[in-house]
Amino acid sequence: MAYRSRLEARIARKTTKAIVDFGLIEDGDRVLVGVSGGKDSWALLQILDVLRRHARIDFSLVAVTVDSGYEDFRHDLIARACNERGWECRIEHTSIGETIDDLLEPDDTPCSLCGRLRRGVLYRVAGEMGATKIALGHHADDVIETLLLNLFYEGTLKAMPARLVSDNGHHVVVRPLVYVRENEASAYAKECALPVLSCCCSACGDLSLKRQRIKRWLLDLEREAPGIKNSMLRAVGNIAPSHLLDGRLLHALGAGAGGNSRRPSAPGAGHAAPGAVHRARGT
Repeated sequence: MAYRSRLEARIARKTTKAIVDFGLIEDGDRVLVGVSGGKDSWALLQILDVLRRHARIDFSLVAVTVDSGYEDFRHDLIARACNERGWECRIEHTSIGETIDDLLEPDDTPCSLCGRLRRGVLYRVAGEMGATKIALGHHADDVIETLLLNLFYEGTLKAMPARLVSDNGHHVVVRPLVYVRENEASAYAKECALPVLSCCCSACGDLSLKRQRIKRWLLDLEREAPGIKNSMLRAVGNIAPSHLLDGRLLHALGAGAGGNSRRPSAPGAGHAAPGAVHRARGT
């Protein structure tokens, strides 16, 4: 399979590996790709289309953009880019921005609430369009940052799963870019000349936000210890339950588990076996 560049080949290998490791896309799937207009969601839609065209299985894509109602949001550029590339696209107009303004205090951070409201819209649209999977553009850096945010500020040890079934069991959310680094997604969106847009929320790019602080801290750590992010990503898939302090885990392991019980390690992040793209052909 020929790719347009070495970057596309690398992202294709990592995306294919994630799809294979976690069973993210199956024959007959109609995959709704949440396209915010940011670099990550564009990179996801582009690489899934590349893999789809060479897949041994049959699956389709539809791009869905949730317009939160901010005046300057250029949803027309998203629709135009999709139409030019032959991608099915739907723009869902909402008043999420107004809702957030009504519910939150001026100093509150809107991102978490906005994410939940937008996810609810995607669930509804997925049902209307017969989508079997909802694909989001979260990448490896998002996984690591979420791990640290939960650890430092929420007192819980969790990150972002590659595959998540909604609470009502009706929807499956998948994250095919979990092995792809943020800088790779950004470079790929630029290489493909996709129109990267801001969400136009007042909090967008606010460097005082917790996630932005974690991001800057990780950049400093990476400069001091190159490869530390890769190590953290591997750690998310290499858990030793008996070495944690959650009594529920110890109960599940059983009294005789002692200190030697380990869950089998997940395959190494970011490394696909030769030919994996061709064997799975997009899955």
